[in-house]
Amino acid sequence: MAGDDVTRTLAAMGPRLRDVRERRGVTLAAVSGATGISPSTLSRIETGRRKPTLEVVLHLAKEYGVSLDELAGTAPAPEAEPRGAAPHSFGDDKAVLPLTRYVGGLHAHKHVLPAVAGPSGRPRQVSHEGYEWLCVLYGRLWVALGDQDLVLTARDVVEFDTRIPHGVANAGSTGPVEYLIMFGPQGERLRQRTLQPPVAHR
Repeated sequence: MAGDDVTRTLAAMGPRLRDVRERRGVTLAAVSGATGISPSTLSRIETGRRKPTLEVVLHLAKEYGVSLDELAGTAPAPEAEPRGAAPHSFGDDKAVLPLTRYVGGLHAHKHVLPAVAGPSGRPRQVSHEGYEWLCVLYGRLWVALGDQDLVLTARDVVEFDTRIPHGVANAGSTGPVEYLIMFGPQGERLRQRTLQPPVAHR
């Protein structure tokens, strides 16, 4: 692997580690207690301010139950799934389908939350470096963003700095909610461009 490839791989590993940790719903403090790695070190690695050592990566791979190939982004590309295939399950109450291969920069996921049986508490909030764009495809999504509570429905879009505490939950009881997330680990924002209609020539 060339030097530039190594640099890119290490730069992309932090966001992958953060994503795996959040999919499992564990905090930096909990990971620190299980691995002996300080929360500040974990945070700097996840935000790209510190390169992880091999020892640290081995500890985290074991703790998260993932392979080194997955963390390095060198795992074989998954075979294309047939249209309508169910997303991969990452727990009892959430499914996530990665839409990018984590090569750095913006990456995307499709999330599915099942219907809730009854009223639940406010979504658990997390905060971290980055910027997020979220679009609801189906259902009703409860977004707790700082002190605000929003209920988004199909075609609603919200974008926010992920340093603001945030969390989501299914706001409906009649069916699942599906939504897309695009995340910029270093705070990259999407660039909106407006295309002008072509000018008709006479």
